[in-house]
Amino acid sequence: MKVYTKTGDTGTTALFGGTRVPKHHIRIESYGTVDELNSHIGLIRDQEMNPLYKNVLIEIQDRLFTVGAILATPPEKEILKSGEKRLKNLGIAESDIEFLEQEIDRMEETLPQMTHFVLPGGHTTVSYCHIARCVCRRAERLAVHLNDIEPTDELVIKYLNRLSDYLFVLARKLSYDLQADEVKWIPRK
Repeated sequence: MKVYTKTGDTGTTALFGGTRVPKHHIRIESYGTVDELNSHIGLIRDQEMNPLYKNVLIEIQDRLFTVGAILATPPEKEILKSGEKRLKNLGIAESDIEFLEQEIDRMEETLPQMTHFVLPGGHTTVSYCHIARCVCRRAERLAVHLNDIEPTDELVIKYLNRLSDYLFVLARKLSYDLQADEVKWIPRK
């Protein structure tokens, strides 16, 4: 199979189920941003860090492929002609969200309590986490927008919301582990 199909040369692309839409369609923007997020998380995972974080990031990347597949499937194509679910072996579950919450709680046990907003930066790896967090928030906003137009799995939106929280706490934890400067934002008078 060749990488190039030439079917998108006119500015359209196919969703799961074959429906063709413009490449700027909100559904494409949604799962394209999840793909971008997945790439940023891969960049974080490539940094020197505790192997535990790397394993969690691999799990997150796997879940993001599932999120992308869900977002790439329009509601009218979720069920095949045979009556089977198109993505019968894929889905986001409450346990995926609970996993992120447990990881957040575990990291926060060793962190000092937050008393100020934190400015992104202090170490390259920490900055990569903040960039991923921002991309995750954009993916969440696009998924919410898509949901306003066509029903979307509510667990996808919830997962993206919790993932951005996880990435924020991971940035703080890496700052702590790396003994990087965590710059606090102090409003000017």
